[in-house]
Amino acid sequence: MTERPVRPRQAEPSPAADKDALGRAASVRGVLFMTERVLRSMRAYASVILFASVANPIIYIVAMGLGLGALVGQGTSFAEYGADSYLMYIAPGILAATLMMSGAIEMTFPVMEGFKWRRGYYAAQATPLTPRQIAAGHICAVCVRFLLHSAVFLTVMLAFGVLASPWAFLQVLTASMGGLALGLPIMAYVAALRDDRGRIALIQRFVVMPLFLFSGTFYPLTNLPLPLQMLGWLSPLWHANELGRVLSFGQPTPVWLIVVHAAYLVVMILLGWLIVQRVYTARLGYDEWRGRVPGWRGRQA
Repeated sequence: MTERPVRPRQAEPSPAADKDALGRAASVRGVLFMTERVLRSMRAYASVILFASVANPIIYIVAMGLGLGALVGQGTSFAEYGADSYLMYIAPGILAATLMMSGAIEMTFPVMEGFKWRRGYYAAQATPLTPRQIAAGHICAVCVRFLLHSAVFLTVMLAFGVLASPWAFLQVLTASMGGLALGLPIMAYVAALRDDRGRIALIQRFVVMPLFLFSGTFYPLTNLPLPLQMLGWLSPLWHANELGRVLSFGQPTPVWLIVVHAAYLVVMILLGWLIVQRVYTARLGYDEWRGRVPGWRGRQA
C-alpha cells in the first residue's frame, strides 16, 4: 500500500497583511471616517464649543482690547508695530492663543478617552483603519474646530474694525499652524500614557498657560527679561502671533524673520506628526495585540 505524499501546508496570509491591504484600499476614506467619528463625539459638548467660539473673542476683545486697551493706549503709540490701537495689536495674538488652548484640550482628554476611558481607538483599530489613519482623523477633526473658531473670531475682529489688511483671512492658517505645532507633541505625550494621574492638568498649568502669558500675546516680547524672551522664541504661539500680525495689519517684519516663523511652525508640525504616528502605531499596532488576534499563535506554530 503506497502512502499518499503529504503536501506542504501553504502559509496562510497573516491578519496583519490582510489589514494592511484593507487599510490601503480605504486610505483616504478611512481618515474621513475617523474624522466624522471624532466630530460626532464632539456633539456631547457642542454647546460649549459654540459658546466658546462666540463668547471668547467678544470677551477678550472687550476686556483686554477696549478695557485694558483704554489704559495702555493713553500716551502709547503702536505705530512702530503698524497697528492703530492696542486692540488691533493684540487681536491676532488672541486668535492664535485661542486655537492653541483649543488644540491643547482636544489633544489631551479626548486622546486619553480613546486609549483608556472609553477605548474608542481600539474599536477603530478592529476595523481596516490603520493607527496612522486613526491619528490623522483625530487631527483633521481638531482642524475643523480650528476653522470654526477662526471664522467666528475673524468675523468679530472685522466687526470691531481691527482688520487692516486684505491678507488677514490667512490668519486661519497661521493660527492653526501654531495650534498644531504645540498640540501634536502634547498629543504624542498623552498617547504614550497608560494612566492620566493628573498629568494632563499639569500640562495645562505648566505648559499651556505659561506659553499663553509669555509668548507676546498682550505685549511685545522685547518687554520681557532675556530668559523669558528665550522661552518665547521657543514657543510656537509667539511665531503664530508674529505671522498673524503681519497678515492682519502689516507689522514691519524682515522677510527672513517671516521665513523663520513659518519654517519653525512647519518643522514642529512635521516632527510632532512623526512622533504621533510612532506612538499610535506602538499602542494600536500589531505588536501590541500579538497573541490576541484569532489564529495568530496557530499560524506561528
